[in-house]
Amino acid sequence: MKTRSIALAVPVLMLSGLLSSCSEDDGPSITVYNAQHEELLEELAPIFEEETGIDVKLRNGKDFELANQIVTEGDASPADVFLTENSPAMSLVESEGLFAPLAEETLALTPKQYRPESGNWTGFAARSTVVMYNKDDIAPEDLPKSILDFADPQWKGKVSFSPTGADFQAIVSAVLQLEGEAATKEWLAGLAANGEVYDGNNIVMQSVNDGETPTGIAYHYYWYRDQKESGENSSSTELHFFGNQDPGAFVSISGAGVLESSDKQDDAQAFVKFLVDKVGQQALADSYALEYPLNPDVQLEPLVKPFSELEPPTVDVSALNGPKVIELMQDAGLI
Repeated sequence: MKTRSIALAVPVLMLSGLLSSCSEDDGPSITVYNAQHEELLEELAPIFEEETGIDVKLRNGKDFELANQIVTEGDASPADVFLTENSPAMSLVESEGLFAPLAEETLALTPKQYRPESGNWTGFAARSTVVMYNKDDIAPEDLPKSILDFADPQWKGKVSFSPTGADFQAIVSAVLQLEGEAATKEWLAGLAANGEVYDGNNIVMQSVNDGETPTGIAYHYYWYRDQKESGENSSSTELHFFGNQDPGAFVSISGAGVLESSDKQDDAQAFVKFLVDKVGQQALADSYALEYPLNPDVQLEPLVKPFSELEPPTVDVSALNGPKVIELMQDAGLI
């Protein structure tokens, strides 16, 4: 296993340098702990501010950095809303009983499979697991039938991924829920033996495009963004969607929830409703992100494979076990 660069993946409590300072003003405002892409929220938040007159103060960090920060702060947290890239961090905060129930009219805007039964948070964006492959190095018919096949010795040195980020850890959490702990351990051991490890999904894409590895595991939007912009880092590659409810067809959900400790419940609830209602979802679909909106009334542009054509496995988004995934990946030597 080759390691180009590995950043710390273990959740940390310190957010030094990541949190922007807040200033008091006379108007209504909410503080959002944001682990979704900063650029996306900088597109969405001003639309909400224009509609409501409620100022949105973003404190940006990573999924488990902010989740652990909220747990540590408890009732004293200044956060009104928590947003994640992937749902395991939402489950951590929910397990501590720190979310307030969302309004029924908000929950009704997102299909049931993309929000927990508790109603304490909701998905607001989705990303599909894919395999990027180099067209010159491997034929489509030679790609694995399942993401689990990458643990086979025949794939030694032929697959790359970025285990340090929340994206890949969410994929592992889906494998854990669908296949169980023993099978996940075996799969991770195979990946550790076979894989080329990079720090970041864009670097994974570049490694495949440059022919360093024939295949790479990531989410769909990295490839589509590059194709839309210039194709510079993906021109020699194509995407493979597993489908057929394989763990490799996992669709990860970005979550949004209101903190029980917030004394601005109405404004915080309004922001989460905005994210899943048509205006917010259309803004998401029109943004640079190319992540899937979850509101059935809004569709992503035709460049991206339609959400309705994906064949993801059925996953309980509230039961994805982030801490267990960290433990298993550490045991496998991947982080």
